Amino acid sequence: MDSNFQAVLQKAAGQQPLSKEDIVTLLKAKPGNQQRELFALADKVRQQHHGNVVHLRGIIEFSNYCRNDCHYCGLRRSNRNISRYRMTVQQVIEASRRAIELGYNTIVLQSGEDPWYDVNTLCRMIAEIKKIKNVAITLSIGERSKEEYQQLYRAGADRFLLKHETADRQLFSSLRPGTSFERRLQCLQWLRESGYQLGSGNMVGLPGQTLDSLAEDILLLKKLDVEMAGIGPFIPHPQTPLAGQPAGDLQLALKTLAVARIMLPLCHLPATTAAGTMHSEGRQMALNCGANVIMPNVTPLKYRRLYQIYPNKAGVTDDPQQSLQKIVGIIHQVGREVAAGRGDSPKPVFQKGY
Repeated sequence: MDSNFQAVLQKAAGQQPLSKEDIVTLLKAKPGNQQRELFALADKVRQQHHGNVVHLRGIIEFSNYCRNDCHYCGLRRSNRNISRYRMTVQQVIEASRRAIELGYNTIVLQSGEDPWYDVNTLCRMIAEIKKIKNVAITLSIGERSKEEYQQLYRAGADRFLLKHETADRQLFSSLRPGTSFERRLQCLQWLRESGYQLGSGNMVGLPGQTLDSLAEDILLLKKLDVEMAGIGPFIPHPQTPLAGQPAGDLQLALKTLAVARIMLPLCHLPATTAAGTMHSEGRQMALNCGANVIMPNVTPLKYRRLYQIYPNKAGVTDDPQQSLQKIVGIIHQVGREVAAGRGDSPKPVFQKGY
């Protein structure tokens, strides 16, 4: 087994295509030397393609209403023990202005799937933020029609994050009632065709998930050729059907992140808040095995604690200034620097000279 692991690692180091079986072998890296070697290779690939900088994306969670009823998410429609909120367009613009004043060059607008914000409202929001500064705007608002995606792109949205969550169709169906994996893939295709820098990603440690399905997640991200991928551990929420399930294994999440880095060298990979929630140095660990992005929270404090996809989220009591200071500290702690500029994909097609 050890010799097989070394053979696959050499194959990965030589940038040769990896099979599903190869990926599973890397995901089985044992604690100690194997894991250290895997993380070192991922870190080397990150250094080669992204240098020594970490890109910051200021995230505004502007609504915790959601029409979906996903079994893993605290925002699910059936959760009656949550105080719902919607930020006004003006509140979102002011939160963006504050983030821009703090130095952010990317604003991430994230919400549950909330149709209350129609496409014209969202377009107005995007256009007003762009008037403050030509920051990159990432949307993370779920499934919409192709026409809406195109309208939002024309209004000035640059990127879109739509995580596929799991590439295991059976698991997807059981955890996301009323939604379909095929529709998810269709939306990702529409986003690609619309011109966005495309983001997807998955959870690690979902009940019923296997190493085979994790390998499929990475292969799907490779097939989609995403510009960014959010990969983090599953954390159960007490007001969901998965309340009694164990959390995902952080080490497995880090190994998944490392393999994704090796297979998607140009992709932006965040050190997720979920990793930082599971372990006080979770984000530092992620930065050392392939991650090159952190998404500090710039949501106004009164709303931040209400956006509970999972409980006890790291940084939920910090104001935007404190969040930024802590994140910059983490970046310096691992010997890296905060990136200047918008942090667009290094792919030539997205380098527009901003």
